[in-house]
Amino acid sequence: MEAGGTKFLCAVGTGPDDLHEMVRILTTTPVETLGRALAFFERFRGRLRALGIGSFGPLDLDPASPAFGTVTTTPKPGWSGVPLLRIFQEALGIPVALDTDVNAAALGEGRWGAAQGLHTFIYVTVGTGIGGGAVIHGRRLRGLLHPEMGHLRIPRDRERDPFPGLCPYHGDCWEGLASGPAMAARWSQPPETWPPDHPGWALEAEYVALGLVNLILTLVPQRVILGGGVFRFPPLYGMVRRRVQERLGEYLWAPALAGDLEGYIVPPALGERSGLLGALALAMGVAEDT
Repeated sequence: MEAGGTKFLCAVGTGPDDLHEMVRILTTTPVETLGRALAFFERFRGRLRALGIGSFGPLDLDPASPAFGTVTTTPKPGWSGVPLLRIFQEALGIPVALDTDVNAAALGEGRWGAAQGLHTFIYVTVGTGIGGGAVIHGRRLRGLLHPEMGHLRIPRDRERDPFPGLCPYHGDCWEGLASGPAMAARWSQPPETWPPDHPGWALEAEYVALGLVNLILTLVPQRVILGGGVFRFPPLYGMVRRRVQERLGEYLWAPALAGDLEGYIVPPALGERSGLLGALALAMGVAEDT
């Protein structure tokens, strides 16, 4: 199950070529949304080995915490404190694995997509929000909490861009400046309606590149997988790659960072199924463990 801020995707299957009975559920209230998701999985009672959930967050993923498996400080009304993991464990009586939607997407891309054969990579999505998941030496990155890459602070020129930012917690963090809603609010026009020569694209490429450079310098991934609704404008990939290369300033040397970065900063090979397939990978992992 991919539990998103706007929709839940639920499916059963065993791999990318065996996903069936998929349903899409609008994210409304926890009672309504989770009730419909549970009703879907109840139809397969006795046949399901495990459930994997890649969810919007923030989430409490510390097994020692009393709130383990709970949605925490999300700005989504009504969802803070929802014990997501416990609800599905108790209702279905099967092993359930939970992680962030972006960590799940990274896991899916590593198993079946653009990061196959790599041990260290990141997945970043730029859409309704900005989020990122990292796999470091084959393990999903998690420490005190899970990564919150979308809330990095990035340099900005306030004369060029006086927009104050849209994040309810930090104002002008990366998400507050470069998410889809921030783009729409800054220009009073949603980006899907912008012409190719709209000045907002150059500013967006700059902001996305600044965030990626911070992550590349910190985590030195073998590949960056970059997706989300904002990148439905394909020319943005080339603009971001050029700005990343300029911002790195030839400081890091590696064959993967030479040239136009077309093989280094790439779209998700699994397309819009990265999160859902990552949740399936989570389920397969917990099924093997048990």
